[in-house]
Amino acid sequence: MSRDTSLKRLVRSMGLVSVVLALTGCSLFVGRAVDGASTNLTNAILNQDDPETVRDGAPAYLLLMDSLVEGSPDNAGILRGASGLYAAYAGVFVDDPERAKRLAARARDYGARSLCADSARFCDIGGLPQDEFESVIAGANASDVPGLYSYSLGWLVWLKANSEDFQALVDLPKVESMLERIIELDEGYERGSAHVYLGMLQTLLPPALGGRPESARGHFERAIDLSDGRDLSAKVEYARSYARALYERELHDRLLTEVIEADPHEPGLTLFNTLAQRDARDLLATADDYF
Repeated sequence: MSRDTSLKRLVRSMGLVSVVLALTGCSLFVGRAVDGASTNLTNAILNQDDPETVRDGAPAYLLLMDSLVEGSPDNAGILRGASGLYAAYAGVFVDDPERAKRLAARARDYGARSLCADSARFCDIGGLPQDEFESVIAGANASDVPGLYSYSLGWLVWLKANSEDFQALVDLPKVESMLERIIELDEGYERGSAHVYLGMLQTLLPPALGGRPESARGHFERAIDLSDGRDLSAKVEYARSYARALYERELHDRLLTEVIEADPHEPGLTLFNTLAQRDARDLLATADDYF
């Protein structure tokens, strides 16, 4: 599997989770007058079992987020919400390469600005050398986790959209460093999804070229534990990224069968679980050709 294909499936998965950031954040900053309506909208989307409905409605919400940023350009919560929604839409629903690049650039920019708004020490860290970048990230604390998470997801979407640019891919270790720091500070954030992304990053390459499949396996299993097995996308990525890479057919089929047989309806996860079940059926259908 090419690195480009691996990045595409990585961003597709994490883009879905970033909807949580975009939507749950909105109820925190839109204002008291519309707080209840925003919360209800959040719940309606996350509990939607028809992804096409979410896809069709997302563009209008992007414009709403832009307007909120215009009105409060230094509000970290608004910037995180905008970054999350742009990351989700560009990473999951946009097929046109040039359009994806434009939207992904905005996701990354909003993510970087949100982290800077949280603390000036994080401003412009994206351009630092790897060792200096890691030194700054090491100084993050638990209150910085939402900003780190938003920035890392926006950055991954941008990397996917620019995956033909080798210079862009050089920055993957920086994203990995942010995800590792998130886990150190609050591994249960967003039901442990940072573990899923690290597992996927660590299986982008074969072991001979730097891949770490056994470390990845630990991350996938921990993510499943942290969500009590209710986040079905963690099992799908475990099967796709690890079991397929190591040709473990029994593990692969067991995980996907568990996903298909599960009830996808779970507060806050129904949308993601519905898409995970679609992926699980596709992977099982092609298993005989793969193994």
